Amino acid sequence: MSCWAVVPLKARRLGKMRLAGMLDEAARAGLVQTMLDTVLSALADAQEIDHVAIVSSEPERIPAGVLALPDLGQGLNPALSAAADRLRDHGASSLLVIHADLPLVRASEIDRFVRAGRRQGLALASDRHGTGTNALFIADRLDFPFRFGTNSLSHHLAEARIRRITPALPALNGLAIDIDTPADLACLLPAAGVSLKPSRWSLTPCTTSPCTTSL
Repeated sequence: MSCWAVVPLKARRLGKMRLAGMLDEAARAGLVQTMLDTVLSALADAQEIDHVAIVSSEPERIPAGVLALPDLGQGLNPALSAAADRLRDHGASSLLVIHADLPLVRASEIDRFVRAGRRQGLALASDRHGTGTNALFIADRLDFPFRFGTNSLSHHLAEARIRRITPALPALNGLAIDIDTPADLACLLPAAGVSLKPSRWSLTPCTTSPCTTSL
């Protein structure tokens, strides 16, 4: 029995469309690939992760050594439920779902997140807004319903209450900062210590939402 990490990966044509006014198609594709590589590298170095799978409709994008699981186009939550079912057959006893757009995530944070989830039975990683779920860890049963989407954190918390689970909610910047909008990208740059001199766009400092979490 082992701990599997599952990374859902959108089709290229759907990648980071909310950044279209700021980054052209090639730049968006490069950003998506860089973030995916960062997440996979962190998972490979994490001591608590035994195997990694990617759920995608484009199996040619999945690197060697990573299990390809199909996304049949019925939505993220059904795809993840199907992935959990498949991974039972591969001996999975616990499951980490982690998004592919976490450019600052580190192996040490993944390990802390998984260990916290093992103690509580469930762990949830909020985005920096406190509304989304960037990672979810299920300790010992893979039938927890996935509720990713708008306000997913509150939906996952509601499912936990139904099951009388008190989930761990560790505040980890690498799991909180995801990139969907220009404001997210503006938060990324100072958080990562990056200096960017844009030629065709400008970055507005993040003033409406904190770039770190306080859960």
